Amino acid sequence: ENGYIGEFTIVDDHRANKIVIELNGRLNKCGVISPRFDVQIGEIENWVVNLLPSRQFGHIILSTTFGIMTHEEAKKRKTGGKI
Repeated sequence: ENGYIGEFTIVDDHRANKIVIELNGRLNKCGVISPRFDVQIGEIENWVVNLLPSRQFGHIILSTTFGIMTHEEAKKRKTGGKI
C-alpha cells in the first residue's frame, strides 16, 4: 500500500514464529517491539502516541486475523492484533 514492504516470509522457529521483511527504498528509522504485545482496538492510539514522533509521520505494523497491516488500516477495520 505505502510501498515500503517488498516481500515477507514467516519463519517457523518452533517457538513464536518470526516474520522476515524485505524493505523497499530508504527508511529514516525502523524499530522492533520485543516482545510483541497484544493490542486491542482501543489501545492503538496509546501506542501511536508513545512510539511515533508525530501523528502524521510513521507507521506501526500489526499482525491481525485479517493479515499484516498498518495501525491506520487496523483502526479502519476495527480490529486489534499483535504489535
